[in-house]
Amino acid sequence: MNNLNLSKKMLLVFLGSIICTILFSFFFIHYLYTDLYKERIKESIMYQGNRTAAHYHYGELSDSIIEKIQWYNIVSEYEIIVVDRLDDLTSHFPYQLDYQMLVDDSDEDILETGQPVMKEGYVKELNREIFGGIFPIKGENGLIGFIYIYVPLAAIQDVFRDSLPIMLLVGTTFFIILFLILQRVWRSLFEPLKTLQTYSESVSKGDYSNRLDSQRSDEIGKLATAFNVMSHSLAEQDQRKKEFTSNIVHELRTPLTYISGYAQLSRDKIDSSPEDVKQYLSTIEKETERLKKLIHDLVELNHLEQDFYTLVNEPIAIAQLLFDTLELFAIRLKDKGIQLQAMIDENLILQGDPKRLQQVFYNTIDNAVKYAERSISIQLAANDYGVIYRIANDGVTIGDEDIARIGERFFRTDKARNRTTGGTGLGLSIVKEIVRLHGGTFNVSNETTETIVTITLPVFDERSEG
Repeated sequence: MNNLNLSKKMLLVFLGSIICTILFSFFFIHYLYTDLYKERIKESIMYQGNRTAAHYHYGELSDSIIEKIQWYNIVSEYEIIVVDRLDDLTSHFPYQLDYQMLVDDSDEDILETGQPVMKEGYVKELNREIFGGIFPIKGENGLIGFIYIYVPLAAIQDVFRDSLPIMLLVGTTFFIILFLILQRVWRSLFEPLKTLQTYSESVSKGDYSNRLDSQRSDEIGKLATAFNVMSHSLAEQDQRKKEFTSNIVHELRTPLTYISGYAQLSRDKIDSSPEDVKQYLSTIEKETERLKKLIHDLVELNHLEQDFYTLVNEPIAIAQLLFDTLELFAIRLKDKGIQLQAMIDENLILQGDPKRLQQVFYNTIDNAVKYAERSISIQLAANDYGVIYRIANDGVTIGDEDIARIGERFFRTDKARNRTTGGTGLGLSIVKEIVRLHGGTFNVSNETTETIVTITLPVFDERSEG
């Protein structure tokens, strides 16, 4: 059964339903014949036999009485035999019942007590079953005679002769309607599945453009919706993979080109111009460090995205952590003449990983310093959710089409990838993942001439530790 496809299984179910219906109809008709028709005949014979025998209790079985019984035999549907002695019954009914004598010793004992004996069986000469009863007739001094009433049973096809055509017509109509319904269900179910199979094969080959009709509200519609969502997601992932490959090739090619070119120049001028060689080696060293940082950030981001990194959760004086990070940028802020405005709540306690949260502060401040022209504002305060960290810098704002992409790998708002700002294009991607691991939110927005990064983190509650 497991090797059959779904369409063959449905065909088996349809054929099985037909067979089960036919079997049910057969047993139901047999039940009607056995338990209703035969039972009705039995009750009728018992009633007629007891009634006929009751007329002659304590009377005498005269010729006139026998004639009346014979007349009743002619006008009724039953065969009635009246005899004085039980032995005479075989001469009037010279047939065997199921190839045995009509009356045996046990039947005679029952009849002597005045009780009737019911008989049923097949009569070869009549070629059908009969049902009958032997009823004793009592006189003043005992039994004076016996009445045998029997009726040949109609065959089952005779009983249902009138109803069989109706049953066949209703049954045929039912199966035709059932077939049409199943055919419609068949098309409704299997055509989308076949299309899904074809589209799935296309997806396995890298074609994510196909979409299924998801207007249906049943399970097939939900499956089509899930397939469409999956295809769309795979298409986006494939596009991001291509962009990532293109970006990383670009990011690696530039420092490698610098390293290769200046290494060649150093080799050519090592004897003629030692001062130039020192400058070339310095550039090679810087590009090597940049390459190392790029690889380090990629590995780190991959660990964060795949949840390979386990956070060290501990209570943190978050304000002090921010102050320590700002000290690292004091010289750069002074050199660029950038004014820093800070509003920091020094009493905040946060549960998290201090190393990673400092990385969040460092990357966001570093990014703001790169693009700021005159000022940077930092705010650290409590809100209803926890702690809100907000950093804004003036200068060129980010376009609305680029806001949603902030935090993607290698994404930069400077389309020409100007190397004067430095960096790997992974800083905010790492920030976004660290915030996610801490259960916080990351958002970038524009206000007039400012670019604003807003990060919200859940606050530490000392009562939960207790």
